[in-house]
Amino acid sequence: MDSDREDDRLASLAVVLPLAVAGFVIAAGCWTLFAVAGVHLRAELDLSSLQFGLLLAMPMAGSAVLAIPAGLAAQKFGARTVMLTCLAGLAVCMVILLTTDTFAGYLIAASGLGLAGGFYSAGLQFVTWHCRPAHLGVALGLFGAGVTGAGFNYYLVPLFHEAFSWHGVPLAYLIVLILLLSLLTMLTEEGDAEADPSAETSIRVLFGRLQQTRALQLCGFFGVMAGSFFALALWLPDYFSSQFDVGVESGARLSQWFVIPGALAQVLGGALSDRFGSARVVSRSLVVCLAALFVLSYPPMTLFIRGVDTTIEIEFSLPLMFESGFIVVLGMALGCSMGSLQRLVIGGHRTMTAFVGGLLLVSACSVAFVLPVLFGAANHWLGIRSTVFMILFMLLAACLLLFSMDNRRQERDQFLQRGI
Repeated sequence: MDSDREDDRLASLAVVLPLAVAGFVIAAGCWTLFAVAGVHLRAELDLSSLQFGLLLAMPMAGSAVLAIPAGLAAQKFGARTVMLTCLAGLAVCMVILLTTDTFAGYLIAASGLGLAGGFYSAGLQFVTWHCRPAHLGVALGLFGAGVTGAGFNYYLVPLFHEAFSWHGVPLAYLIVLILLLSLLTMLTEEGDAEADPSAETSIRVLFGRLQQTRALQLCGFFGVMAGSFFALALWLPDYFSSQFDVGVESGARLSQWFVIPGALAQVLGGALSDRFGSARVVSRSLVVCLAALFVLSYPPMTLFIRGVDTTIEIEFSLPLMFESGFIVVLGMALGCSMGSLQRLVIGGHRTMTAFVGGLLLVSACSVAFVLPVLFGAANHWLGIRSTVFMILFMLLAACLLLFSMDNRRQERDQFLQRGI
């Protein structure tokens, strides 16, 4: 009987996982919709820097607010129901984007795009329920790879702007959202992710359970890594266009080489965690991140050497090709660490998947909301564009140190328990 049930779950996973990944691709695209489109909107509405920054950050802020309530609702009413509700809400936001012409209207739509975070929380439970523990890392990595949708806007917005106008992007999203809603409704059943009306919904009680494990610390580490990834994804189009004097569209296309490989690397991180353990993969990935950030942190500079008869000038600056290469490495290492750490947290709390997933996203979106503001302030005060990489180097170095100490403490406690 149990074997038949497991076979049914595995068979349905072949249908559920592609639909969940496709939904998260579109949902993640909503997070960066204004990263490029906002540049055109800024010119149309003559927005100030503060208004533009607020518009850019609102989807992340909305996700941080909605992630945990959506996770609790998924446990109580079913993940499928919450996923359908979030997709429908995102479709409404696209309609608002197509019909409004005021900053207030765009701000409301940007806030509503935070429903993408609710889809992530519910989607984690939806996928986890169908997956065997031995393959959990790969399944979660595939679902997490849906964040590639965040990079599609870097290609779609300039393409639609050249062919029509940037308003063609929300229209395309609306059509795809309606299609996904139809497929998810027809191809899945309410029993695909069991709802538990008696599930605990008190945040205080749930936090109390998590405090008995290291889940809260791990959520913090995930927030730093994923938040750094999202913040850099939002910042890179402007960085490339300013640092190398290329157009915004070219800068956006170059940013894809950070987002898409990084998102796909989550699958690799999850698979390696299934085989070698999450702690080892996270530590190695962070070391690679620090190596890439160390190189990227160096700004273009001129070295003057006083010779016998003359002064020798040596120019130091990374060419665009080399800098892009290090950014690809950085994105893949961050993605690998995200997939591995997600496997570690979810694997230890499968009965609370949606709530823990919401907690992960709140942590990531909070960091992603703060970092762009910090990047802008540091650039303004220091006048060095590569300051963003210096900030990330210090942040991830601290993260690696604390993660290693926490992991050693965990290993020591387990050793002592075995000795007893």
